[in-house]
Amino acid sequence: MSPLPPHPPIEPPPTRVEFPDPRRAGRREIVAVGVDFSPGTLLSAYRRGIFPWPQSRSLVPWCSPDPRAIFPLETPPHWSRSLRRTLRHHPFRISADEAFERTMRACGSTRPEGTWITPEMLEGYTALHRLGWAHSVEVWEGEQLVGGIYGVAIGGVFAGESMFHLRTDASKLAFATLVERLRAGGFQLFDVQVMNEHLASLGCVEIRRSAYLDRLARALLVDARF
Repeated sequence: MSPLPPHPPIEPPPTRVEFPDPRRAGRREIVAVGVDFSPGTLLSAYRRGIFPWPQSRSLVPWCSPDPRAIFPLETPPHWSRSLRRTLRHHPFRISADEAFERTMRACGSTRPEGTWITPEMLEGYTALHRLGWAHSVEVWEGEQLVGGIYGVAIGGVFAGESMFHLRTDASKLAFATLVERLRAGGFQLFDVQVMNEHLASLGCVEIRRSAYLDRLARALLVDARF
């Protein structure tokens, strides 16, 4: 079991990377390119609404897409009937921050196209976790990790990075548990970055980048707790 991350989180040394203002990016989604995954660089990017989106081990694009996908936290979630049934009756144990690195590794290794999580990324996000900025929710079947989700929390913002499942509905359980935890902790913005069919089925919506950046600025000032 991993030691619980500290609260409040510890600020890392500042980055030397200067990210551009996404409001000036026009139609461009890629606003920078680089391979620096130090904790200071990652936090600087997320605070500006930018995240790394690696496609290979070469230079990594840092993105601020328009539109942006979020999960609304201001109202109680409306889960599907099948997910509500699963939430009431499931055989799994669900935890938080017990196995951050294992969850992150699993998110990369379970993709059909192969891992996109480089050793540098793993090192950077694991360092963020040790400092108290990155968190995970895990789903267990006995001693086996069968589902999970991880992301970065800054103020009242949680930026979800990736999730995985080895059993039916395990990632949905992790996602729903995370939503309830964020709502209970006072978070105001759950950023899921880019819409896909799975996220849409869970209730995620798209908003314009300008609206997202406005929400981000407000939510960063909130003292939420994971």
